[in-house]
Amino acid sequence: MTKILVAEDENIVALNIKKTLETLGYQVSGVVNNGEDVIKQVNKNQPDLILMDIMLKGLTDGIEAADTITKNYNIPIVFLTALSDEKTIDRAAFTKPYGYLLKPFTTHEMHTAVENALINFEENVKNS
Repeated sequence: MTKILVAEDENIVALNIKKTLETLGYQVSGVVNNGEDVIKQVNKNQPDLILMDIMLKGLTDGIEAADTITKNYNIPIVFLTALSDEKTIDRAAFTKPYGYLLKPFTTHEMHTAVENALINFEENVKNS
């Protein structure tokens, strides 16, 4: 079963994402609301994928956490964001995410983004 870590700073949104992922048949390995805890969770329970909000609580935002994870772990990341301005997207693109989900998103959009990220990640691993 695919394990997904949810990094979202809004509790209600995070719980909805968790519930939706479980309904879709994924295992949620954790739900965190700040960048520091994302990195701790990855160390503790290496997920297969991370759904990461760009704006997180704490000193480390989602982009900084993604940069650390990309440099130290082989885990695909899909960004969640309500921010789609060019500066934010350019900054996020530097971390080489496997996708973006613009809030608000549907269950179908989330499922598609997760599956595409997993397939593309698997292809990249095979070809490297």
